[in-house]
Amino acid sequence: MEADLVAVLRCPVCADRLALDDRTARCPRGHAYDLAKQGYLNLLPSASNGIEGDSAAMVGARTVFLGTGHYGPIRDALILQAGLGEDDLVVEVGAGTAYYLSGVLGVSPHRRGIALDVSKYAARRAARADPRIASVVCDAWRELPLMDGSANVVLNVFAPRNAAEMARVLAPGGRLLVVTPNQQHLGELVDVLGMVSVDEQKERRLEESLAGEFERVGTELVEETMRLDRSAVEQLVLMTPSARHLNYRELLQRIAVLPEPAIVTLSVNLSTWRRLAG
Repeated sequence: MEADLVAVLRCPVCADRLALDDRTARCPRGHAYDLAKQGYLNLLPSASNGIEGDSAAMVGARTVFLGTGHYGPIRDALILQAGLGEDDLVVEVGAGTAYYLSGVLGVSPHRRGIALDVSKYAARRAARADPRIASVVCDAWRELPLMDGSANVVLNVFAPRNAAEMARVLAPGGRLLVVTPNQQHLGELVDVLGMVSVDEQKERRLEESLAGEFERVGTELVEETMRLDRSAVEQLVLMTPSARHLNYRELLQRIAVLPEPAIVTLSVNLSTWRRLAG
């Protein structure tokens, strides 16, 4: 983890700026956090210990599925909307394996990224995604371990949204990019496989969750038809929250009767938000 990335992080106890000392991040008040051997930094507040992030199996499934490129259209849309400068800092909240973050950073050697996730298993993967990315374990529902105004762009892809904190860490003129599924997303699989369906009020709830901190400046529909073999369908389901309640053996039985390839709709809304002044 690079020292300049640690310098935009703040202590979860006292909110002072952190600095890297060998393999330990320290604040001026003496709070210290050792880098894990896998390369990530754990800044999870003690009050958040015990909360569940994605399991090792879910992160593994996500790594395999995203590696097939089926969600590439989402990443491509984020790249276009980010509009990055050559030395911008991008923060992804709920970054998982940092698939989207690493894509948005592009080829510029001066761009930097911080991947935030509550799952240590995800943080391990994100730490290996790109040397320009610092991987940090934190709780998105509490104060984010970042200095005020440090991020030029914040990404939020299928992830929790703490509006006040995302607004706090955005620099003036920065933008928030949010990806949410709509009713058509994976529609061919939801009922057949018993997956969690998308709330038909999701857009309204998104607007309400960001009201008071952000104003929407644009929305783009990202929609593609995916042709998935049964293995890809399995990995897709296992990387989602549906994996927490589905019986694995029953899931395989249901997948076995699907046509191959299965024609599945990718359909999400990418909305762009500007922080309100004040």
